[in-house]
Amino acid sequence: MLARWLVLRQQGLDLKAGFKWNELVRRAPGDITQANPNFDIVLSEAWVAVDDTSCTLINLPEIKGRYYTIEIANGWGEVIDTVNERTYSKHPFGTFALCLNKAKVDLPAGAQRIEVAGNKSRIVIPITLGADPAAAVALANGITMRATGAPEIDNAVVTPDFTNDKLPGVEAFDKTAEILASEADINKGMAEPQAMARAVAAAAADPAQRAHIDEVIRSQAIPAFLAAVAKMGQTVDGWIQPHITGNYGRDYLTRSIVDFTRIWADSPRETVSFGSNRFDGGQTYTQTYAKDDLPPFKAHYAWSVTAVDSKDRRVIANPLNRHLLGSQSELQLNADGSLTLVFAPKPLDGVPQANWLPTAAGQEYNLVYRLYVPAKDAVQGRYYPPMLSIKP
Repeated sequence: MLARWLVLRQQGLDLKAGFKWNELVRRAPGDITQANPNFDIVLSEAWVAVDDTSCTLINLPEIKGRYYTIEIANGWGEVIDTVNERTYSKHPFGTFALCLNKAKVDLPAGAQRIEVAGNKSRIVIPITLGADPAAAVALANGITMRATGAPEIDNAVVTPDFTNDKLPGVEAFDKTAEILASEADINKGMAEPQAMARAVAAAAADPAQRAHIDEVIRSQAIPAFLAAVAKMGQTVDGWIQPHITGNYGRDYLTRSIVDFTRIWADSPRETVSFGSNRFDGGQTYTQTYAKDDLPPFKAHYAWSVTAVDSKDRRVIANPLNRHLLGSQSELQLNADGSLTLVFAPKPLDGVPQANWLPTAAGQEYNLVYRLYVPAKDAVQGRYYPPMLSIKP
């Protein structure tokens, strides 16, 4: 149930923050106020509502030479479709119509119809900034969205207000039947866990059992979930990667973990992320790539590594206002063609300052790598970034 609660929570937070149905919200690139910020892209987002009489039209300008996609996610955090030149090679730009299967709506000539799973969807449209961020922003500003009609939009059955450090207890099961009915789970094999959720809800309605169920959730279920979050995927050389993102099949645990840590994560064919946690901001760490295994070889469009504090996952203030290293950094190779990156509170002698990502003494931090349209071995889970070494 946690995956659905998290999406409902995000829907409520977004609408409270000013989102309106079927209207795009554009994020300014380089926004350092966001948790888990992404400085590689300019981002457009929206909540889409459709019904039998109304579709939602997205007009996308032609985009060449840089990564972009329209990610369409459902109410469980499942990616139901992505739109780009790889998935829609015959219609990579222009008008796209998001419609229910049974909707009978007159669409503009040439519109590409895309069927969505339910009445509500979440749209995420990233465009990499590349060497010309202004051009990327102009492309994002050229995206438009509108509903063809006036869809009926039901209020959310619940609006959860829990925080990640205080996950809900038994009270979250009080409207289980309504929550499950509000958004169909498109994955096969979900009948059994849904039946289990309904059984918990039925038992929780009994005052004699409610306190015991709450105690079990808080003392056993939540700690077990958080332990799974810490081991959210395969770990190689200190780097963690979820074994699946975007489309989860019967693995509802991973779906909840990904929604909890990086809601709206796309499939590995689009982006691959690696995380490594709890570095000491006062230490000096180095990471060296062999000349035949440089980061650009692992991403068709772009790559980056970002440092965020371990507690709130926000950027680390530093005199250079430098928060990532990546494709657009002026990195300098070593004499043998290898590449050394430095993560430290001050520059390291012998390594160009351009290769230095500043950290802060006394502050733990995490590193996040991103690869856009990754190489095959990264998609298949056979590639991980090199291990970091502590410099004495």
